[in-house]
Amino acid sequence: MSAAEDLACCTSPPQPPRLESESAAELAARFKALGDPNRLMLLSLIAAGENGEACVCDLTEPLNLGQPTVSHHLKILMDAGFLTRQRRGTWSYYSLVPAALAGLCHQLCSDTDLLTESGAERTPRG
Repeated sequence: MSAAEDLACCTSPPQPPRLESESAAELAARFKALGDPNRLMLLSLIAAGENGEACVCDLTEPLNLGQPTVSHHLKILMDAGFLTRQRRGTWSYYSLVPAALAGLCHQLCSDTDLLTESGAERTPRG
């Protein structure tokens, strides 16, 4: 690459990030909650459960994990806003928060303007 080509590449100043630091940290925490295969399997099991819910007692065997480990993963998913819990006697039933995953994508895309208003993907500037 010649010096002239190097200069042509860098003629416009860099744009400020569209995603603010606080929003990026929040999104990273929520994506991190999804970054574990066991947690993704839990979401899938709960979504496939009768009435879109599952008792914690039914989630340990399919994952071959102990109840404390499953409860730990469920807490992380709840803290990230993907699940709700309802106690019924001594058992806890978990269900997905409606549109939580879609909301995550919407927040990322609206903050960074990666999607047009019509929802069609746009090639990022680079």
